[in-house]
Order: sequence, then C-alpha cells, then structure tokens
Amino acid sequence: MRKALWQHIKENAKEKGIFIDFINGYSDHCHCLVSLGVDQNIQKIMQLIKGESSFWMNKQEQFRDILGSNKFEWQDEYFAVSVSESVIEKIRLYIKNQEEHHKKKTFNEEYDEFMDKYKFERFIG
Repeated sequence: MRKALWQHIKENAKEKGIFIDFINGYSDHCHCLVSLGVDQNIQKIMQLIKGESSFWMNKQEQFRDILGSNKFEWQDEYFAVSVSESVIEKIRLYIKNQEEHHKKKTFNEEYDEFMDKYKFERFIG
C-alpha cells in the first residue's frame, strides 16, 4: 500500500509541477526530498500533496480491506528542513533505507534527537 501511495504522490506532484526527487517512508510517516520552484512554497506544496493523496487513498478499492471503515488521513503537521546540495546523496540514502532505519529507532525518538541536536524549537499549533 505504501509503495503505491509513494508512486501516486510522485506522479501527481509531477503533474502539478512539483519536483519530488525521492520519496519513501515507514508505517507512520513519509519523507519527500523536494526541490521547490521559484514560485512555490513549502506550505502550498504540502497542502497539495497531503490533501490530494488522502483523497486518492480513500478512493482505492484495493486498500479497503487494509483501511476497513477508517479513512486515510495525514496529520495536520509536517516538518521541513532545507538541505545543502553537498548532502543530497546522503539524504536520498537515508530516505531509501527507512524500513531498516526504523527497526532501530522510532520516528518519535529520531525526531526528538534531531530537534535536540540542531536546537530547533518545537511549535505546537
């Protein structure tokens, strides 16, 4: 189900002029390496990706057994950081290896470590 969703997100983004360089995730999150165009901003991109992909997922008959009576939806929040060109290959590898990576550490553990390491403030909307 995840692989189908990632493929759909990438294809739909391309149709909307959004360049997703790499996409993958785990059971509770998705990572997208996105290159923003000059007239794009992260808020609008995320709104388009999350809104349309939720709508698409809920229309897919092949996922009815998995979702049951639940509707697929993303959480309201998202987390975005910019990365230097010099680390793009490292970021792709990190995104590619999500399943292996999260056998050792949960997303929440990783998120907390990242926030502490780089001294980001936590905003709760």
